[in-house]
Amino acid sequence: MPQLLFQTDPARDASSLALHAALPVRAGHYDELRLPADAAGGATLRPVWARFFELLGPEGLRDMNRNAEAVSRQIQENGITYNIYADADGPTRPWSLDLLPFIIDQNDWRLIERGLAQRASLLNQIMADIYGPQTLLAEGLLPPALVQGHPGYLHPLRGYVPPGGVYLHIVAFDLARNSDGNWRVVSQRTQAPSGLGYLLENRITISGMFPAAFSELRVQRLAASYRRLIDMLHQLSPAGADGAPPRIALLTPGPYNETYFEQTYLARYLGLTLVEGGDLLVRDDQLFLKTLHGLERVHALLRRLDDDFCDPLELRSDSTLGIPGLLQAMRAGNVLVANALGTGPLESPALHGFLPAISRRLAGEPLVLPSLHSWWCGEAAACEQALPLLDRAVIKSTYPGSRQRKGFESQIGAGASREQLQALRARIEQSPDAHTVQAYLPLSQAPTWHKSRIVPRAAMVRMFALADGQGGWHVLPGGLTRIANRQQQIVSMQRGGSSMDTWVTTDGPVDLFSMQPASMRPEDIAQIRRPVSSRAAENLFWMGRYTERIENDARLANVTLNWLNGDLNPDGLSGALAKLCMRSGLMPAEPPRSARVFEHTLVAELASRDPQRGFGRNLSSLTYAAGQIRDRLSPEHWQLIVSAGDRYHRLIAGDRTDAAAPLDTEPDAPPRTAGDVQRGLRRLNRQILSITGAQTDHMTRDDGWRLLTIGRHTERLAAMAGMLAVLFQDNAILRDGGFNLLLQLFDSSITYRAYYQGRYEIPALLNLLVLDSNNPRSPACSLKVLHARLPRLPGNGADLPGLLPTPDMDVTLSRLCERDEHGRYANVLALADRLEAAASALSDEIGRRYFSHSADVDQSLVAA
Repeated sequence: MPQLLFQTDPARDASSLALHAALPVRAGHYDELRLPADAAGGATLRPVWARFFELLGPEGLRDMNRNAEAVSRQIQENGITYNIYADADGPTRPWSLDLLPFIIDQNDWRLIERGLAQRASLLNQIMADIYGPQTLLAEGLLPPALVQGHPGYLHPLRGYVPPGGVYLHIVAFDLARNSDGNWRVVSQRTQAPSGLGYLLENRITISGMFPAAFSELRVQRLAASYRRLIDMLHQLSPAGADGAPPRIALLTPGPYNETYFEQTYLARYLGLTLVEGGDLLVRDDQLFLKTLHGLERVHALLRRLDDDFCDPLELRSDSTLGIPGLLQAMRAGNVLVANALGTGPLESPALHGFLPAISRRLAGEPLVLPSLHSWWCGEAAACEQALPLLDRAVIKSTYPGSRQRKGFESQIGAGASREQLQALRARIEQSPDAHTVQAYLPLSQAPTWHKSRIVPRAAMVRMFALADGQGGWHVLPGGLTRIANRQQQIVSMQRGGSSMDTWVTTDGPVDLFSMQPASMRPEDIAQIRRPVSSRAAENLFWMGRYTERIENDARLANVTLNWLNGDLNPDGLSGALAKLCMRSGLMPAEPPRSARVFEHTLVAELASRDPQRGFGRNLSSLTYAAGQIRDRLSPEHWQLIVSAGDRYHRLIAGDRTDAAAPLDTEPDAPPRTAGDVQRGLRRLNRQILSITGAQTDHMTRDDGWRLLTIGRHTERLAAMAGMLAVLFQDNAILRDGGFNLLLQLFDSSITYRAYYQGRYEIPALLNLLVLDSNNPRSPACSLKVLHARLPRLPGNGADLPGLLPTPDMDVTLSRLCERDEHGRYANVLALADRLEAAASALSDEIGRRYFSHSADVDQSLVAA
């Protein structure tokens, strides 16, 4: 309904306006918004929605478009993303969230809660059986092909019993309503179920849009469920020898995973250490985190990595994401992995056809929530029943996610042509055990907001059951509702779907528990230290280096283009400038033939969007390093970094809008002029200054921050030494403009003029640029910072300053000003070489000692 309705009919109440703004649902689908039409053909809102719009009021309806824009803006500002493809080249897009919530009343909730708790318990019993006595196989209640023949069944874990006998700690169930409003379980996720982070972000965003409705409808809160999750992991974790609280980490596949944002978000919310496989190692059948302080014991992993990638020793040998020896640490009882490995068979859609009988056998009761009717074609009788139903069914892989079935997608037979159905039938007959047929479910239609209209969309709800560690289950009172786009009935975020916040209402009390922990004692606070993993430390170190490198290279490029396009003839300095640009990777390693060729080549290199080339490589490397430690960066800091490259390339392509959206141009589209490049460089320099400001003023002064600072000053020391070497080589510093050129490259022109007005003296230049520790661009200042920071690194960092000259560099100004028999400033050149070598040696030693752990590990640092 157009916005005009809300403005011209103020007498109508909000429920009536909403009803008239709602488009009709597809025939044969359950309407989540409206009750069925009465005998007179009239429609009314369902009571919970009538109450929602009553609380919203006509004024609230008039603000809906503005609120929808606010939701999109908040998602952009918070950097909430979803990777479309799980690879390095795949695009990311902002998380999609609808303004309206999906509402479940308490009557539906009681049934769902009881049914999901029953199913979670049943699945855990199945895990105990298939890795234990295998009674279900012996009694014919489960076919061996769905267990021992399943690619996800891990034979190395046969006989393994996890801590507390809990195999499943989190189970996700995808539910939907059929046309008569009854709930059906469509699928279950047991390996590494996603959604707990996104649903929390959805709740925070949408509850803030409708605070009155959220309160008056008595929507169940979520925080207590997350506290239960953490308490359960603590309870089941194997205790350390010293009785200290267990360390729990969240294992992520890394920043290219589809749901990496929610993994970082969830780790921060739960207070867990976010780790990748490379951060961990197994020693003496125990799991350790590589940190700057040495190896620290990890007692539990909340994993978001699929089973077969977790241990390259016993599972996929080509996995670079896992932890060699993890299975052995599990079997030794030294680490809790949630969920336990080997749950792949539980995700097979074929299992649904066998669950009713298994429930009667193991639980002595029927399923409270039925599954979709499912036929595993590996059974001849089931296949015979299923084949005539293909035109009103969904055909799925029996072994989803396995390498054997890579690329196989669910296919809807309903509406398919005769030729397509024949092809489906032939495929099933060729490999019957690999296919499962499920009844087609016309998904219920949820109300969504789109440009002043309420538009129905197909919806499926993902809900989560959490183990309590004592045999019981808690169902989180909410969920992640996913909706299809208008043209599709398949719910998939990968295919452009969206999400909704999920409200569960109650007439009873609302749990107001907060995740804020209990009051701490002073002695507790004194012992808190946030661990810095070696991987995080390495990326912080290189983030500092790349930030500094981009700033120096941008200044060099801008100064060079100014000289090439200035009134003065730059021939006397073109050789020195070319050497500097080649050293920095801004030019190919070949001297330009003329000033015009020099400018053209430099502009082309600066304009290239190739992430493996020159300036583009530095920009992409900074983003990559920051992405690896996103959980340590504020949303504002992260946005500054990821937008820097896009905004730079927009401006050099001549786009004056300076928008943050990606360009639609070719990767190497030529810029209009060198002026466009300089405009982009100036804008980039301002953004880099903002990034360094965030690093300096808004990051906690822990070991990670010290390494970031050390990285910046190590890079600065090497860069400034290189500039001195080039400009003093062959006395380029004495040529026309050479003096001012070096001042510009050191960003010290204003300071020099303030100190030495009208005087262009080499001693004054060397004093300011080399020896003055108050000048932040001088080697003396960088050495002073490094000598102060390095001894504060953990372990034996006190000896690292020995790799560097002292801040006074054991040199006097008079010695630096001496010239040899050839008229060269030999001592300046020697000092520049010594500084470059020292910076390189320091970087190598820090990497060896703290990042690769190739140095001998001090066993006293290994926490029990």
